[in-house]
Amino acid sequence: MSEIVDFLFSQYSSYSDSFIFLELFAVIMNIISVVYAKQNNILVYPTGLIGTGIFVYILFNFYLLGDMIINGYFFIMSIYGWYYWSRKKDEVVINNISKLYKKEHLQLILLALGSLIFIYIIYDQFDKWNSWTAYVDTLTTAIFFVAMWLMAKRKVESWIFWIIGDIITIPLYFYKGLTISSIQYLIFTVLAILGYISWKKTLLKNSH
Repeated sequence: MSEIVDFLFSQYSSYSDSFIFLELFAVIMNIISVVYAKQNNILVYPTGLIGTGIFVYILFNFYLLGDMIINGYFFIMSIYGWYYWSRKKDEVVINNISKLYKKEHLQLILLALGSLIFIYIIYDQFDKWNSWTAYVDTLTTAIFFVAMWLMAKRKVESWIFWIIGDIITIPLYFYKGLTISSIQYLIFTVLAILGYISWKKTLLKNSH
């Protein structure tokens, strides 16, 4: 058992206690945020703002530029999502869970392509194409950009992109020495699957 613990967390021996606490706190806030998202609760956004804000700092220190930009984007989109989800007319919420409209498919494709190009330029500008992780990081960035945009729009398809991105990110973060964050994405994957099932049920219920 101790060998497994050493294998998973040995890299933390070189980190300061304050850094470990900061990562752990950010992970807890992000998990709480995803739980609120699964429940279709607007508290997904204030909790998410705290977690993503901290991770911008953490990822900057680990030179994961793509993921740092993702969290910066999450931070901005959380503010927008908070506004979008809270809009009401005659005290009734007007932006409920829905599916993607056909006209939104083009927006989704353009966002994904734009994200790939943007991250490519960032990595090229800072000469960060020095590891296979940079290419994976670019891919997950595009996936998460789309997922967050769909989440802010309260689209059920957002969970599909979360699931794909989370599964790819688990080994990436472990390889980069962020074991706690890797475990976070494992938990995210389970919650995203449950979130998709829950939102589909809500959508079906509302359609009837």
